[in-house]
Formats: sequence, C-alpha cells, structure tokens
Amino acid sequence: MERRTLLRAAVLGGSSAVLGGTLWRGAAYAAPAQPGTGPYGALGAADANGIQLPAGFTSRVIARSGQTVPGTSYNWHSAPDGGACYADGTGWIYVSNSEINPSGGVSAVKFSSTGAITAAYRILSNTQQNCAGGKTPWNTWLSCEEVSLGSVHETDPWGVNAAVQRPALGRFKHEAAAADPVRQVIYLTEDETNGCLYRFVPTTWGNLSSGTLQVLVAGTATSGSFTWTNVPDPDGSPTTTRTQVSAAKKFNGGEGCHYADNTVWFTTKGDNRVWQLNLASSTYELAYDDSLVTSGTAPLTGVDNITGTASGDLFVAEDGGNMEICVITPNDVIAPFLRIGGQSLSEITGPAFSPDGRRLYFSSQRGTSGSSSGGITYEVTGPFRS
Repeated sequence: MERRTLLRAAVLGGSSAVLGGTLWRGAAYAAPAQPGTGPYGALGAADANGIQLPAGFTSRVIARSGQTVPGTSYNWHSAPDGGACYADGTGWIYVSNSEINPSGGVSAVKFSSTGAITAAYRILSNTQQNCAGGKTPWNTWLSCEEVSLGSVHETDPWGVNAAVQRPALGRFKHEAAAADPVRQVIYLTEDETNGCLYRFVPTTWGNLSSGTLQVLVAGTATSGSFTWTNVPDPDGSPTTTRTQVSAAKKFNGGEGCHYADNTVWFTTKGDNRVWQLNLASSTYELAYDDSLVTSGTAPLTGVDNITGTASGDLFVAEDGGNMEICVITPNDVIAPFLRIGGQSLSEITGPAFSPDGRRLYFSSQRGTSGSSSGGITYEVTGPFRS
C-alpha cells in the first residue's frame, strides 16, 4: 500500500482532521470523519485509570515503576519508553525500554494466551537512556541509547541470550529503528535538531555485527526524491555521523519509526511532522504537518513513537500535548484514539500491539508525579480494526 498526501488540512470539531487531496488506491479524496470522531468514534468519559477510550474498549495497568509487576516478584523500571510485542507460543511478550541515565536497560513482561501476566524480568542492563528502538524479523529487540555517541543494543525478549552491542549501526543520539525485510535494511532516526535519517545495510541479513551505515541525501524541500550515501565513520568520533555527509537531509528531532508495505513512516518532534518515505519510488513527503492545519486546533501535537496495524492504521503517541494516542487511517483521517488525564508532565511512550492485534500496550513515562519513578504501563483491549 502507498499513500500520497497533498497537505491541506481541515479540522473537524476541533478533535479530528482529514488531510485533503489524498490519493489512496486511486481514490480522489478522503472522506471526512464526523465532527469529533475517528474510525472508533468519540472518546468516552475517563475510566478508573484516568483514560478516555472509545466505546467497547477497556484499560488496565500492568506495571508501575518501582513496584512489583502483578503476579511476579520483579520491580518495574523507571521511565518506561519504547516497546514491542513478540509471539510466545499461545501467549506473548511485551518489552519496554527504561529512559534513565545511568543504568537504563530493558525489561519484559510475559503473558499467557488469556492475557494473564506470568513473568517479568530484565533483558538489558547498564546502558544509558534507552529511548525507543525496533523489532527485528528474527525476533530480537533493538534498544537505542538516546545520548551523544549512543549505541544500539540487540536484546533477546526471552532473556535467554545475552544482549549484544551493535557498533556497526553507528554511534549517535539514537531514537528508533525499523526493519525492512524486503530491502534487508534497518532504518534509524536521530534525536537532534539537525539530525539525519539513516539506514544500516547488514553484510548478512539477520546478523547485525557488520555492514554499511548510510544517510539519506535529499534537498531542503518537504518532498522530492532521495538517495543513500555511505557514512565514512559510523563511530561518530571525532566527527559526528550527521555532519560527515554535507548533502545529508536534516530533520528536526527524529523520533518514532515504522515500516510497512514499502513505506517508512517517521516522526520529527521539533516541527511536529510525520514523514513518509515511498521506497518503491525513492521519494519522500509529509504525511502530517500541524502548521498546515487551517482552522481550529491541530489534532496531533508532540509527535513521538509510532506504530501501525494490519489495517493500515498508524498510531502516533504524543510527548506532552494533551496526552493522546492519535490514529491516522489509510484515508488520512486523524483523530484521538485515547487520552490520559491528569498527567500533563508526562509523555506517552512504547505503543505496540499484541500479535493478534487485540491489545495495545503503552506507557505514561512519568505518570501523575511527573517523575521518572512514576511511570505507568497500560494495556487497552477492544475491537481494533483488523
């Protein structure tokens, strides 16, 4: 699937939007949502966990920072951030980064086929400010350090194999990673005001111990064609990776990254944009830009982590804003899917769906306290579009 958007946004009812002029599978125009609604309908009143959800959806807390995960003896980490889900027989595992410095790392929670928590444990320790990351097709978790000269660590969600640092993926202020099994590369975002978008081409797909780090090269416009150029020194010292290729395109605060159907979606928090790389045509463009909203209030602010579903929906978490996860449909309808109340000093992190697509996991990184020790990790269950 490929989506091309000509950015003329219109806000409906102050809480949902359509990016008009959309060409989607030959359709001439996206049909607008009803005022105040998206594909799941309007948000209801806050539930017992302080979360507003559409009808038919429920939430539960699965972990709190500094407290034992229910049903286990494991203390959940501070500042939960990026995450992903993995099939585990008839159950599944959710992994979650810890964005603290020092110590960082990654924890995991294991679920049975009914969603009951059966175990929780550590899979990475003694790293720094592990922010986002990405899932590989061979079922490992790439945990990214969001510090200067930070590294990517490849971890085992089952906690059987020791985590391995992957210096070939470059040393820079890493944010997120997304695997492309078609081209057999890993895309990487960089959280700098003049950051770049990278891709790593492994020598052997499935083995990240060696390969070539490349940077996206393009003009200064918000759309056009792009190419890839090798980064001469992925070590990033003494010259940072983002300044080694003069023609590299700069992005303002790279955040979440998601691959699906020959497209890479990634967010830039500094200018509140969602970008897309159309890999089949080697072109890039904007999928969302809040500065082009023509009336009312932008429906999506503080763009951060991003994930997707089999239906083609994108779910974008907000860092701040009004603490929402918003959905962007294949018809470019944008609307809040959920909202967390009373946690304005926090941010939403780590959205990831269970393998069957029926449960969404995410965290409020600093919870109600506004402190990294106040993180809360949630699960939302309901009739997600398949």
